[in-house]
Formats: sequence, structure tokens, C-alpha cells
Amino acid sequence: LNLVESGGGLVHPGGSLRLSCAASGCTLSDYAIGWFRQAPGKEREGVSCMDSSDGHTYYADSVKGRFTISRDYAKNTVYLQMDSLKSEHTGVYYCAEAVTVPVNPWLSGYWSGSWGQGTQVVVFP
Repeated sequence: LNLVESGGGLVHPGGSLRLSCAASGCTLSDYAIGWFRQAPGKEREGVSCMDSSDGHTYYADSVKGRFTISRDYAKNTVYLQMDSLKSEHTGVYYCAEAVTVPVNPWLSGYWSGSWGQGTQVVVFP
């Protein structure tokens, strides 16, 4: 299973970006997918995830109402729509997979499957 993120870039505060996590070697609908952010000098933290069985979505408090996770079955891709971005959303964004959403989905160590290489997001005035 291989995951590839894309869609990062430079954006002003209040702007939007849509990140993509494309999978190969598997059917994404069979896996839970999580999105993580690693800000400079900080640990990787979970921001959103989607369950495999029912597509239930989860969001960290810091992104509720701003970020939306979704899945395109035909394209075997999971998206993270990020709106009303703030400077604290800057970081490298990674997607990861697991058989099911871990008991603590916000800690990267609980995601035992594959990880992508990350895509950089910079929110600057």
C-alpha cells in the first residue's frame, strides 16, 4: 500500500487548500485514513480521520468547522478540505492508514500502517 499526498502550498490567512491522499496497491475504502500535521519544531498531531466501515469522520477541536475530510471511491483518494486557514495551521501534512480508527486517533504512534511523504502547507500574512 502506497500513499501520496499533494495539494499543499502557500496561502494567506482566511484562504483555503484541498489536500489529497491518493492510494495505490489497495482499496482505500477498506482502511481508515487519518490526516496529521507536523508544525516546525513540534510533534506530529492528528487533525482528522475517517473510519473504513461506515465512513464516520472525526476532527480535532482545533480544526472543527474549518476542515472537512472526504473520500472519492472512484479515484481511491481521500481529501482534506481546509478553509479559513490560520497561521497555526502551517506545517507538513501527512496521511496514514490503519485497518480501523485507532483507540486514540490523534497520536501518530497508533497508526500502524503506511504513511505518505507529506505535503507542505504555509499560511502567511
